[in-house]
Amino acid sequence: MKKNPLSDTIYIQHAVKKRLSAILVIAFAFFAMPLVAQQAQVSVKIDTAQIKIGEQISYKINVETDSTNLVVFPEGNTFAPLEIVESLGTDTTRVQNKYKLLKAYTLTQFDSGSYTIPQQRIIINNKPFLTDSMRVEVADVAVDTTKQEMYPIKPSVEIPKSFSIPNWIWWLLLALVILGVLAFFFIKRRREKALENKLPPYEQAIKDLETLDKSSLLESREVKEYYSRLTYAVRRYLDEKVYDRAMESTTTELIDFLEIQQKSGVLQLHGKTLENLKQILNRADLAKFAGSRPDVITAKEDRNKTRMIINDVKSSMPEPSEEELMLDEEYRQNKISKRRKKRLILGISGGVLVIFIALAVLISSKGLDYVVDTYWGHPTKELLEGDWIRSEYGAPAVYITTPDVLVRKDMELSEDATQSYVDAQMFSFGSLVSNFYTSLSTRMFSKKDQFDLKTGVDGVYKELENQGAQNIVMKQEDFTTVNGAKGVKVFGTLEMTNPINDEIQPKKYSILNFAQNGGFQQITVIYNEDDSYAEEISGRIINSVELIKSTN
Repeated sequence: MKKNPLSDTIYIQHAVKKRLSAILVIAFAFFAMPLVAQQAQVSVKIDTAQIKIGEQISYKINVETDSTNLVVFPEGNTFAPLEIVESLGTDTTRVQNKYKLLKAYTLTQFDSGSYTIPQQRIIINNKPFLTDSMRVEVADVAVDTTKQEMYPIKPSVEIPKSFSIPNWIWWLLLALVILGVLAFFFIKRRREKALENKLPPYEQAIKDLETLDKSSLLESREVKEYYSRLTYAVRRYLDEKVYDRAMESTTTELIDFLEIQQKSGVLQLHGKTLENLKQILNRADLAKFAGSRPDVITAKEDRNKTRMIINDVKSSMPEPSEEELMLDEEYRQNKISKRRKKRLILGISGGVLVIFIALAVLISSKGLDYVVDTYWGHPTKELLEGDWIRSEYGAPAVYITTPDVLVRKDMELSEDATQSYVDAQMFSFGSLVSNFYTSLSTRMFSKKDQFDLKTGVDGVYKELENQGAQNIVMKQEDFTTVNGAKGVKVFGTLEMTNPINDEIQPKKYSILNFAQNGGFQQITVIYNEDDSYAEEISGRIINSVELIKSTN
């Protein structure tokens, strides 16, 4: 079959057209992107940069772009640390084939200080545009106390306290538990010693009879008590050697059981032994429950018969084999082992209980954070309670007290800064993403260069941004050291991102700035926002700063 040249030519032309179309689409998209960027213009302005607490700022964003472009303005808490009072609607003005969009916001702040309105993100056709950040000063409202009417101090009012368990109750409970545990082990130990000192059944029965002989129960006609002790001696012996229910069995049940044992050959008793035992038990029952009072002679005869019964039972019991003796010994050792394990478990349980109660008392009186930080450790608590060091750093020299030695670090300086400084040194401890960070830097200028302290303070925000800080809230106030050096303290909050787990860490910071002795000195402290120990460390460091005055 022959190929058609005409059809091949048409196919090739169609393919070329498709490729040209695709190239044109890509080229149009490539050149259209910068075109959108060129056509779009974004600017921002505020009506004032200085307000008093509670006053409002008008913040306006102007966007000039093509009429076909989609514009998305910022919404939400993007103006922090300032608060949005109102987000007004967007005003639109058409100029030829372009739109002029005006978006207005009303902002305020209820705390004095120096604040920065962060950059705002405007999206135009999926392309982001960032505005400039702007500095705003918020001043205190002056109050004229000479014109303000004064009122007398109101009397104190007692606020009813909510019910809480006093601390002494917890201590009393702890003491009672400890005493209870000690009493338990004391009683248990006494019982164990009594078991260890216990006589064998036959010796114990004979001893009971001898003790009964020495008593004066018959002389004082206490027949009921006499027969109770007499039958107790024989019943206990039978309970341990023959029938383990002899103590709680009735007379009839016990005699029946012994007769069965005798008939089966287990016991080989003499003819009158069971009969004598039956008579003694019946007479004892009558004395105990029916008020019968046998005479002294009969009682003594029953005592002698009881001893013969015990001897007869003992002689009729087969001697244990060596294997039985071994089993008994193994059983005894196992019992002792179980007893020791039980005692160990009870001891451990008692100790755990005491520790638990002690922890409960500590937590209720001191708080959970104190207990955890004290007994499990806390890095900044250990710093706070460790040995502090006071030393001199840099030039112009600064004296400072810190929980650890500040280590010299290399300073990254621009070429212009290097030409301005005669000397620049930096010392630090910790890192910006750790629990606590502090640094001290000094810069010495040549005599022809003059350094303005305001310039250094204005550069703090940029320095923090360069170190990775975000959402910086900045305040400032005058500061005077203990030896009279004057400077400016910049403080507030910021956020740092941990590079290991990308976790955002809210932090507080304080930065002291001085322009003394022909140089610029800066002390920085940054720590976790919710760390009370770190806050105390920061206060001690800040209050310990001294600038050594020049001797020139």
